[in-house]
Amino acid sequence: MVGTEEPRRAGVRAVQILAVAACYYAAAQLGLLRELTVGGAVVTPIWPPTGVAVTALLVLGLGCWPGVTLGAFFAVLSLTTPGPEVLGVLVGNTAAPVCAALLLRRARFRTDLSRLRDGLALVFLGALTAMLISATIGVGLLVLSGSLAGHSFWIVWLAWWVGDAMGVLIVTPLLLLLVHGVRRPLPLGRWKEAAALVLAACAVVPLSAYSSISLLFLVYPLIIWAALRFQLMGSVPCALLTSVVATVAATDEVGAFAGLNRVEIMVKLQAFNGAMALTALLLSAVIIEQHNTRRSVERACQELVEVLEHLTAGEAPPPRPHSGTDGDRGRQPEAP
Repeated sequence: MVGTEEPRRAGVRAVQILAVAACYYAAAQLGLLRELTVGGAVVTPIWPPTGVAVTALLVLGLGCWPGVTLGAFFAVLSLTTPGPEVLGVLVGNTAAPVCAALLLRRARFRTDLSRLRDGLALVFLGALTAMLISATIGVGLLVLSGSLAGHSFWIVWLAWWVGDAMGVLIVTPLLLLLVHGVRRPLPLGRWKEAAALVLAACAVVPLSAYSSISLLFLVYPLIIWAALRFQLMGSVPCALLTSVVATVAATDEVGAFAGLNRVEIMVKLQAFNGAMALTALLLSAVIIEQHNTRRSVERACQELVEVLEHLTAGEAPPPRPHSGTDGDRGRQPEAP
């Protein structure tokens, strides 16, 4: 029995590694559809593979890290002929997500993002801190190999770092939402509101990105609406749509990004994407935490009323069941 269990586990792990590599490579191809040339180097405003890698390491475990390395290798292979510096790039692209997963585990991160501290940990530990590794190693190797001028180090480093961080901020919450799924279907009235939100997003987001008078601020009421009423289920897809549309407009140099040089486009796009993703993620986490607290208080009040009723009737109070507060703490509550 033990002898057959070990090969089975090895086979499952091998399948997981190959699946992670395939997803990483597919996400890389999506990210490469839109590029910006900054400081003589080609960078992507959003690098989705970092979000895929961090999610895989959190959900499947650190043992699937070879899938990240394998996916990164094939992504590099699709761009250029590998040289000696590719080894360093692979190390950086693997070490950054692994470091993010380790930092998040140490912070007791919950993958359902049910607390504000989970959102803060994902932003400051998983995205902004861990992605310093990949940006520093990657750009440093470009300078050392002579592929990038030394004076362009910081502007390219900033673009690389923010692109990797945006992949974590936008892609990881979406994938974690898909992993946990929707526990309860929305009632009919909420579906009508959800449809109105989708229609508003399809109208407001392109208008804000492609308007020549720069109306990017119009997306924030939309993000707030989605977060308040639907939490992550509404704010994360809305943030992804907004980021994609803004990135397309920026790389085409139209609308709010017309008349700017490449550095200005990169700074404006990354600042907008970062502020929008932070608003969507942290506001949703705050609302979820408040709903969880309210549900815990309501449950405690209900148990207290039952105890008082039995004491008034002169009966012994029924044995209290094991409180589900800890188990429900990770659930995303239904919005009122």
